[in-house]
Amino acid sequence: MTIGLVSAPTNLGLQPPAPTSVPGTAKAPEALREAGLHRRFIERGGQDRGAVVPGRYADDAAPGVLRNQAAIVEHARRLAERIDAVRADGLAPLVIGGDCSLLVGAGVALRRAPGRHGLVHLDGHTDFRHPGNSDLCASLAGEDLAAAVGLHWPAVADIDGLGPYFAPADTAHAGCRDDDTALAETTALLGAVVPAARIREQGVEEAAQRILDVVDRDGLDGHWLHLDVDILDPGVMPAVDSPDPGGLTADELTGLLAALAPRAIGAQVTVFDPDLDPDGSRARLLTEILVEGLAALGERR
Repeated sequence: MTIGLVSAPTNLGLQPPAPTSVPGTAKAPEALREAGLHRRFIERGGQDRGAVVPGRYADDAAPGVLRNQAAIVEHARRLAERIDAVRADGLAPLVIGGDCSLLVGAGVALRRAPGRHGLVHLDGHTDFRHPGNSDLCASLAGEDLAAAVGLHWPAVADIDGLGPYFAPADTAHAGCRDDDTALAETTALLGAVVPAARIREQGVEEAAQRILDVVDRDGLDGHWLHLDVDILDPGVMPAVDSPDPGGLTADELTGLLAALAPRAIGAQVTVFDPDLDPDGSRARLLTEILVEGLAALGERR
C-alpha cells in the first residue's frame, strides 16, 4: 500500500521546557524532511499529503482544563479529516508529529470510519495519567493513552461523542520502563502491556506477536500504530522531552516496527525534538529507523 505522509507540527500537548519558551516538537516534521525522510518515502512510491498546522501554543492550563485544550480539540478534528482523506484515496497515513496529543485526532478518524480498530501504543511511558489516578492532569502528551481509551475528561476523550476511540481490550502498549507509575493499572486494563525490559528478554519477534494477538484478531479491522521515539534508550535518542534509561536500541525498534507495520491502517511518529539535536544526527538516525521499519506500512491490510 502506498504511504501518504502528513505533517502535524504540534507541541500543544507538552508543558513548556522553560517559562519563556515552547516545546521544540513542532519543528520535527521539517527537521525530518531535511534529514531525507520525505524524499526517501516518496522515492519508494509515497505521497506528500501536506501539513495540518496547529493553533498557537498558549500554556493556559487551569483546574479541569488541559493546557491548549481548545486548540488540541480543533487540531484533532482537522487532523482526523486529513487522515480520512488520505485513507479515502487508498493510502496508508503516516503522520509525522509533533507530540503525543496527535493520538486523539487519529482516534476520532478511526471512530468515524466503518469497523472496529485496535491501537498499538509504542512509547517509553504508558502516558496513562488521568483524573482517576492523578490530580496533576494538564498535558495531554503524558495522558494520551488514557484519553484514547476513554478515561480522561470528555472534552478530549469524547470529542463529538466518539469516545472511547479504542476499546481497552483492543489496545496494546509496549516500551514503558519497569518503574512506570501506571504499569500495574495498564496491565490490568489493556489487552497487552510489554515493557521494554520484556522486549529485550523475549526478543522482538515474540513481543510483536504478543501485540498482534491483541490488535490483529478476528473482529478488528486493523490497528493504528503510535510511536513516541522516547521508547528508544537516551543513549540512542536523547532528543526527547522525557528521556528515561532502559529503552530500546535502534535495531530493536526497527524490528518491532517492521513486524507491526504491515497490518496497520496507519501510523504516527511523535516527540522528536530538534532543539535537542543541534547537529541533526538524531534526525538522520530516526529517518533510517522509520524508512526501514515502516517501509511496509499497510501492505497486508
